[in-house]
Amino acid sequence: MPGRGGLCWSPVKTAALLWTLLAIDAGPAAPPPAAVPVPAPKRGVVAKQWQAQRIPTPGPALSIGTTSLGCLQGAATLPASGPGYEALRLGRNRRFGHPTLIAYVQRLAAAAKKAKLGLIVVGDLSQPRGGPTPSGHRSHQTGLDADIGYVAPAGVRAGHLSARAREQVSPLAVVDGQTHEKTNAWTAAIPDLLALAAGDPGVDRIFVDPGIKKIMCEGPTAKAPWQSRLRPWWSHHDHFHVRLKCPADNPLCVAQDPPPDNGCGASLAWWFSDDAAATRTKKKEAEAAEPEPALPPACAAVLQPPL
Repeated sequence: MPGRGGLCWSPVKTAALLWTLLAIDAGPAAPPPAAVPVPAPKRGVVAKQWQAQRIPTPGPALSIGTTSLGCLQGAATLPASGPGYEALRLGRNRRFGHPTLIAYVQRLAAAAKKAKLGLIVVGDLSQPRGGPTPSGHRSHQTGLDADIGYVAPAGVRAGHLSARAREQVSPLAVVDGQTHEKTNAWTAAIPDLLALAAGDPGVDRIFVDPGIKKIMCEGPTAKAPWQSRLRPWWSHHDHFHVRLKCPADNPLCVAQDPPPDNGCGASLAWWFSDDAAATRTKKKEAEAAEPEPALPPACAAVLQPPL
């Protein structure tokens, strides 16, 4: 009931007035708390799991999956030295492969020695059980890939490579990685070595610098039956990258589509264009954003064999 000469305030209006006075007394409202940044997911976890495996998995030799998403069971080891070759960077623990790859490297080195093409220096093959690596490669996962120098570094002689030098020396860049022009390290033996390497029937393809592919397309090897196996690719100015075909008795090995052409002509010209440079940049950005790889289910037993 209203008081004499006054107003009657309902409990609701009284409470509203109280909150208003309190808000005025407290000053402006505090800003909302800053959002806590979500940590970026750790990358390379899967690759480190495979890198941690120091010895091959026992069992029959099996290349599983694709060269960029797979693994290797029953790997063989390339000896550090052999007739016509020396293996480099043993500390990386990447001189394992399917037995067909080890045999290929040894066969190529022996043929190169017989042809007096110089000592072969061998870089990365695969990890003991294949799989992704924390650095250096997207492929080399199934034991069917090998990096081989075009020429051996000065002073490297067969059977006379110290452990320290083996970890420090690198193949020589025979073309400039940007201009694709020959460097002073280029020799006349390089086309002959590539002819030997690509002519082996077990080879699926060999990645070389676009400038080297151009030389092979324009020289006496232009019409060679193996020409389509030489494929231009970035960062192969100091070594060529051999990839073998899937072994016939490895049903879980996923073969790559055959090359669409011989790699010369218009498809080769693209590699010297501005679009090629832009594509390379986009490719690196896309790879950096990729999630952790999901390997074929059969690779689980290769990574951690059942007891």
